[in-house]
Amino acid sequence: MSERILFRGGRVLDPATGVDRVADLLVDNGRIAALDATADGARVIDARGCVVAPGFIDLHTHLREPGLEYKEDIESGTRAAARGGFTTVCAMPNTEPAMDNRSIIEHVLRDAGTRARVRVLPIGAVSRGRAGKELAELGDLAAAGCIAFSDDGAPVWDATLMRRALEYASAFGLPVIDHCEDPSLTGDGVMNEGWVSTRLGLRGVPAAAEEAAVARDIALAETTGAHVHIAHVSTRGAVDAVRRAKARGVRVTAEVTPHHLTLTDETVAFGALGGTELVYDTNARVNPPLRSRADVDACVGALADGTIDCIATDHAPHAVTEKLCEFDEAACGISGLETAFGLCMRVVHERRLPLETLIERLTGGPARVLALGSRVPGIGTLAVDAPADVVVLDPDAEWTVDAARFASKGKNTPLAGARLKGAVVATVAAGRVAHESEVAVG
Repeated sequence: MSERILFRGGRVLDPATGVDRVADLLVDNGRIAALDATADGARVIDARGCVVAPGFIDLHTHLREPGLEYKEDIESGTRAAARGGFTTVCAMPNTEPAMDNRSIIEHVLRDAGTRARVRVLPIGAVSRGRAGKELAELGDLAAAGCIAFSDDGAPVWDATLMRRALEYASAFGLPVIDHCEDPSLTGDGVMNEGWVSTRLGLRGVPAAAEEAAVARDIALAETTGAHVHIAHVSTRGAVDAVRRAKARGVRVTAEVTPHHLTLTDETVAFGALGGTELVYDTNARVNPPLRSRADVDACVGALADGTIDCIATDHAPHAVTEKLCEFDEAACGISGLETAFGLCMRVVHERRLPLETLIERLTGGPARVLALGSRVPGIGTLAVDAPADVVVLDPDAEWTVDAARFASKGKNTPLAGARLKGAVVATVAAGRVAHESEVAVG
């Protein structure tokens, strides 16, 4: 049940409404009730010295259910989301079976209704079985409650199929989210093509593999007038293509992950803690791969100027054994929900991104990209009568990443042992306390 909660004395920061001041925020009956409020008998969360913001929204989460519950499930994944400050997660369709029909979507929504700690919104597959051969029943998926379509880690490489998907998705007012990769250029590459891959003797993935696919998707969006969303942008060339397309009015949006904002391909060689010995860190194997410093800087700049619309975690939990192997054989992905805020705060503390902008790209930005307000009115804001999705943040709290203590089943992170500055103190989802720090919350 939802609670009556007063967030006392925090810096209320809501980019969507322009509020940025110290105030007491009251939530009641699952909604934002009032700002500058008092409430006898309410549960009090002492937010003095902290930031009170809308709950984060993740457009790119792998909950792995149904079929891959040994990696993650709805309960563990949403518990991890709450620890990371996320009150809404959009579940990607690379499950087994794939989320390509109404019955599976209804199953996910039904289970989320009873087991999820936070709101779960499903993304349906573009093609049957995510095989890229024939379109899924997009109309049926939309009617079942899908908020977008994507084949997730399988790029929709058949251009005709992608065009048809954009046309059909547009008829339902939904975007297509594409993993932009040209498989013929990727080949059997396992990390970014550059001096690091050469030194390690690992096969490289050129930036052009992403950039060629982004250019094609932009051309198809321009032809159809449909909305294409570019998942996990990682290269300078892709950023430039999105920027130019937006300037001429193409309906293209883009996301970037915390790891592509902060980590480079050198993490594969030397680990996130740095050093001189080569470690071949399989936990740093992701797709798209961690890129060069120039690519990282381009992504940070594009996030700051709005070319990239939002941050999405691409939370990809795996079993321990799927990373304890040779680098070439390791599964791709990072368990990223619980480290997202602390990792993103690196660019804030480096003064390359204002805190207000970071909060916007985690809240209003993703809500706007997928027009989530049409499904959940008021999502991503702290406006009166909006859903009581609230996160309390301590931007200066330092902590050490201990993967063994993750709520997620996925312990696969290259950040184990790293010190992060910026912590989630408490998360309230739909008026219910979904997470709170035992130390920091009064």
